[in-house]
Amino acid sequence: MFGAGSAVRVFRASPDDWARVRALRLAALADTPDAFWSHYDDEVEQPEAFWRERLEQSDADTLIAVVEGTHGHADVALLTLVPPRAVEADADADDALWVVSVWVAPQGRGRGVGDALLDAAADHARRRGIARLVLDVGDHNEAAIRLYQRHGYEPTGEAFTFPEPRQHITEHRRQKLL
Repeated sequence: MFGAGSAVRVFRASPDDWARVRALRLAALADTPDAFWSHYDDEVEQPEAFWRERLEQSDADTLIAVVEGTHGHADVALLTLVPPRAVEADADADDALWVVSVWVAPQGRGRGVGDALLDAAADHARRRGIARLVLDVGDHNEAAIRLYQRHGYEPTGEAFTFPEPRQHITEHRRQKLL
């Protein structure tokens, strides 16, 4: 679909991009369900207002990666930055942002899309004065672990399991100092 002259562009989604975010998120949940705590069935029937509200949050930013080439363009990746309290109720760290909902479509994998997305997230966080990025990654997701390692995300030693009935899925936490 995309040739050698293709370029990756990453931008911050606005509420008007809700349909694009919805399409990417549902594709992610269908493609790699064990990478996310949410389920496809939990989000597929959500109305436009649900998606717009996510994108209207002043302390969260959703980034979309687009591959642009001579034969058109396609949205191929998604990443959201949220404050710690959005992930852990008792967390209150002003120096950190959580990297959540990371997904690269199959046609974008191995093409530098994940790299561009993580670079854009780090740049965005630096502009906001954030000192570190934190994420959880599935222990089974070797490609994502390699991507995060390349970008300086180091293990913190914390590990988790998904809630029942998916407690067989384990994750570990990584962070990157900016």
